[in-house]
Amino acid sequence: MDAARSRRPKENVLSRGIVIIACAVALWLPGGAAGAIFGDANVRNPTLKVNGQGVALVEYTTTAGLRRHVLVWGAIDGIAHQTEPPSMQARFRIDYSSGWKSRRNPGYWRAFQNRCGRYDGPALPFFVTACKAPDGSYWALQAWQRNLPMRGFEPWTDRQKAVELHISHWRGELPELQLYNHWTYGGGVQGIFGRLLYRGQPVYGTRTTSPTVRDEWARNVSIDTFNSNYGPGWRHDTAIATHVRNGGFCYSFVHQIPPSGYPSGKPPGNGLGEQHRVSAIGPGVTPIVQATVPRLDAFDAEAQREATRRFDEILGGDRHCAPER
Repeated sequence: MDAARSRRPKENVLSRGIVIIACAVALWLPGGAAGAIFGDANVRNPTLKVNGQGVALVEYTTTAGLRRHVLVWGAIDGIAHQTEPPSMQARFRIDYSSGWKSRRNPGYWRAFQNRCGRYDGPALPFFVTACKAPDGSYWALQAWQRNLPMRGFEPWTDRQKAVELHISHWRGELPELQLYNHWTYGGGVQGIFGRLLYRGQPVYGTRTTSPTVRDEWARNVSIDTFNSNYGPGWRHDTAIATHVRNGGFCYSFVHQIPPSGYPSGKPPGNGLGEQHRVSAIGPGVTPIVQATVPRLDAFDAEAQREATRRFDEILGGDRHCAPER
């Protein structure tokens, strides 16, 4: 029932660029998880260097053909959830001006001395490149098509098609996605549940993150299904926020009407696939993590009892998930 550890999936390859999403030259990025996501999407040929002062240089080519030299510094790791007294979440400072804004030197990147060595850290999903800094910390780039439409639909807007470039910086353990599957609604439906933890603490915010609502503590888990009635290969099903206090989530594979504005209002299927995976951006500036579980076979009473025990351990008292116990 436990999820397999994350590996580098063959299908996670950086897009070669479809559309342009413009980014104004800025010193840092605003808003929640955006502090670890570059403002340019669908970039080509990204590279990563880190000097001895803990500054990263990320270079890539935009869809307009511009080669950017972006400086990133000032943050490591993250905090699972807001504490009392209030704490500050780890957040990068990012300079898109090749060094002019932050160093008053537009040619700063030309003399940049890379001190980042071979990556020997854990496997990451959506992997692009990574390295080990002189202080023993890790930096990584990951590329993720995070905003795909729900219910397995093919993307039809620029935002849905966009492949984001994520950067992370951490030392020690990664965030942990615990993922399990079980039978729900009286044994007639399959579902998944779990939680996002960081250093043993649940990861959550106080508001549901969205394109218009920002909460740098909140985290969505993205749910994908493989070879389902949505179609062949991996298809995106939905994204849901981790719950306050427990960092948990639950989801059942049932027929659901697509949201308003979708190409069709007809439910495309229940999304039950051969495998199911969950991906999430870690708190602060930690990496994207992922877990996968296979589809259940015929109902197994003993396995269901163990799954229920896990469910109660994670989501006991969670009113939102109570119907899916």
